[in-house]
Amino acid sequence: MTVLNNPAPRNLPLQKVTAMAVISLILAAVYQFIFVDWRFIEFAMMLRTPKLVAIIVAAFCIGMATMVFQSIINNRIVTPCLLGMNALYILIHTAVAFVFGATSDLSADKNIAFCIDVVLMSVLSTLIYGYLFKKTNYNILFVLLSGTVMATLFGSISDTLLRAMDPNEYDMLLNSLIAGFNNVNADILWLAAALIVAVIVWLRKEIMLLDVITLGKHQAINLGVNYDKVVVKLLLGVTIFITIATALVGPISFLGLIIANVAREFLQTYRHRYLLLGSFFAGVIVLLMGQLLIEHVFTFGSVISVFINVFGGAYFLYLIVKGQQL
Repeated sequence: MTVLNNPAPRNLPLQKVTAMAVISLILAAVYQFIFVDWRFIEFAMMLRTPKLVAIIVAAFCIGMATMVFQSIINNRIVTPCLLGMNALYILIHTAVAFVFGATSDLSADKNIAFCIDVVLMSVLSTLIYGYLFKKTNYNILFVLLSGTVMATLFGSISDTLLRAMDPNEYDMLLNSLIAGFNNVNADILWLAAALIVAVIVWLRKEIMLLDVITLGKHQAINLGVNYDKVVVKLLLGVTIFITIATALVGPISFLGLIIANVAREFLQTYRHRYLLLGSFFAGVIVLLMGQLLIEHVFTFGSVISVFINVFGGAYFLYLIVKGQQL
């Protein structure tokens, strides 16, 4: 009798993504209704719904940007944030507050500040990193080294400006430099969602080519892909997504590294239609669990970026020790 090995079902990644989506919905429901006094349900929803939407938006932007970036670079232990984009965000906020004052509309008005962040970070990041990728012929080691140097430079300039700033203005500025979901502006959420939809529509064809892009430049060109044009558009999209997430909730350095690698390890597939969704749902799960701990265990005694950066840094070292490609 011949025994045939049962191959793994082709729809297994879809089943896993569906399971992640169900877990995300359960956690979202738990976050919305846990410890709610039903006499004040409307007030509770008014407080929690904007934070839930912000978590979803941030998870989508960071998950999408990191997965696309890793696929372009063909490297699993790099994220856009490791190139100094968080330091650029801090520098922009610090410079605006230093020049115009932390109480000016440019700094204090969240809508205006969000627009300034999106415009300046998108333009500067595209110019800087687009030039670096082309100049180094997409050499990841040189780009990472340049990003590290620029992050140090941006940080040094920010520290210099902070030392010369009025202490009261510094205290006001500090709130915008720490990632968190406790004070979310609903108006910004809808603007961020509109930008995300616009970018997705603009990049829909390039996103569909990610499976081919991961094969490498020469293979992609042989298959009829205009590689340079596609990569430039995708990198611009990555920059915009990271900009939206950072401007919305502040810098969360290692979140992308965590959720992108969790999605890859759990789904075990090369198809980006599953990987992108998996990265998004992993981000929702991580952020919701972190926010539940912050609010109901530590009673707002800390911020979620602290936990993300601690565990993300440890996970980054684990990936290096494990021997992931660099």
